[in-house]
Amino acid sequence: MEQGFFQVLSRAAFEGLLRRFSPLPAETLPLGQCLGRVLAEDVAAPEDLPPRPRSCMDGYALRARDVFGSSESAPSYLEIAGEIAVDRAPDFSLEAGTCARIPTGGVLPEGADAVLMVEHGHEMSGTLEARKSLAPGENVMLGGEDARAGETALAAGTALRVPELGLLAALGVTRAPVRRRARVAVLSTGNEVVSPDAVPRPGQVRDVNSLALACLAREAGAEAATLGIAPDRLESLRAALLTALETSDCVLLSGGSSVGSRDLTVAALDSLPDSEILAHGVALSPGKPTILARVGGTPVLGLPGQVTSAQVVMLVLVQPFLRHLMGRADAFDPLLRPSRPAELARNLASKPGREDYVRVRLEPREGRLPLAQPLPGKSGLLTTLLQAQGLIAVPADREGLYAGAAVDVWLI
Repeated sequence: MEQGFFQVLSRAAFEGLLRRFSPLPAETLPLGQCLGRVLAEDVAAPEDLPPRPRSCMDGYALRARDVFGSSESAPSYLEIAGEIAVDRAPDFSLEAGTCARIPTGGVLPEGADAVLMVEHGHEMSGTLEARKSLAPGENVMLGGEDARAGETALAAGTALRVPELGLLAALGVTRAPVRRRARVAVLSTGNEVVSPDAVPRPGQVRDVNSLALACLAREAGAEAATLGIAPDRLESLRAALLTALETSDCVLLSGGSSVGSRDLTVAALDSLPDSEILAHGVALSPGKPTILARVGGTPVLGLPGQVTSAQVVMLVLVQPFLRHLMGRADAFDPLLRPSRPAELARNLASKPGREDYVRVRLEPREGRLPLAQPLPGKSGLLTTLLQAQGLIAVPADREGLYAGAAVDVWLI
């Protein structure tokens, strides 16, 4: 049942509603298919990594106490007891006053606790002249330093990049439990919207949002399918929504979210079984008339039809939400957004009570922070998006920002 029609929520409150949706189910995949996916559960290390102390470089394994105080002018002398192969553990131990040649990655023999770099030693007829003092553990990868057997190597909610996958491979873990990619259905609405390959009649516009929203969903790591354009008729929109809900984990609609006699999105959603309008209105500019609904357990987001408004809502709310659905623990963390510091080029006015996202162009300056030059424009214009390198946010409790203010530019 419809609740609180167009009662505007703060961005934080709207985000809180998004967080209530549970992450998607897990699947177990080979590591080669896990890049960019998110762990669904903790992965414990099946063994220590490295299993035994190993050398970080070519040199000489030795006991650090045997070279304490050594220098170029006062070297220490050790007998070379042997040479260690990189592909097998040594079959001897080191006594006091002895050392062994060791390659990068070689296992330290018993008795050794440090490695002297080859550059700091000089061999003379089976004797090493050590010209540097060492501390225990120096130039050594300690046993279990990367991971301890039985302890959590990677936590649930971790996004799997190449380093994480490399750690799992090094531990002998060849398959990982990851959250499924979100399947997103994108639907445009409106009698005035036509396909990009059509010739618009007066009053009609080509559909930009289907392509843009699908691309932004894929950019967040989701799978996206465009389902065409639904006309402004209740039964047509209802049928299109039912089709979208059959095969998707999240439905994105553009258009039909502002207050008006032809705006049927809320009515169509309200007519579906087990549906609830969670929010209609968020204190963002652009993007105020955004809708959030639940149909069964599936989220449906109604985005503004204006191109810039729809894309700002995608960047600020929907992309983090999709990452949340796919299990990322830090999905809503602003630090995930690529950004750079800049200085505001001119005074910028804003209406308090809403977060104002302003498109800016970055102007580089020699030896100084770049200037962020605001690009004011109506939400239906494409040119300001083309010219912008990023967005700056004016907080809801501010009436604007002064020229020269330090700002964080969210790169787009």
